[in-house]
Amino acid sequence: MDEVLTDRFNRKILLSGIQWGHITTTHPEMKKYRKEAAETISEPDLIRQSIYSKNVYIYYRYYPNILQGKYVAVVVRIDEDKFMITAYITDKIKRGEEVWKKD
Repeated sequence: MDEVLTDRFNRKILLSGIQWGHITTTHPEMKKYRKEAAETISEPDLIRQSIYSKNVYIYYRYYPNILQGKYVAVVVRIDEDKFMITAYITDKIKRGEEVWKKD
């Protein structure tokens, strides 16, 4: 099922059902965290620009209840089309230019 999410900057981000299937195949731990992935886009703790592509941003949100305290990271492509590329659980914030940080 396709879903349109609104990010921190009020941009509409597409999460297609096909893409969510791909994400949960690659990162099966994300199957039960779709709601958290959506929250991470709308209410992140931090957003960084990818060091590999100027059109790719990684949104991070910390969840103390996920695996004893981890970040949900959501990778989004922002160009003519705006869509979620992937999402995963991590304890590390990747390198990249900080675009926005929660106070």
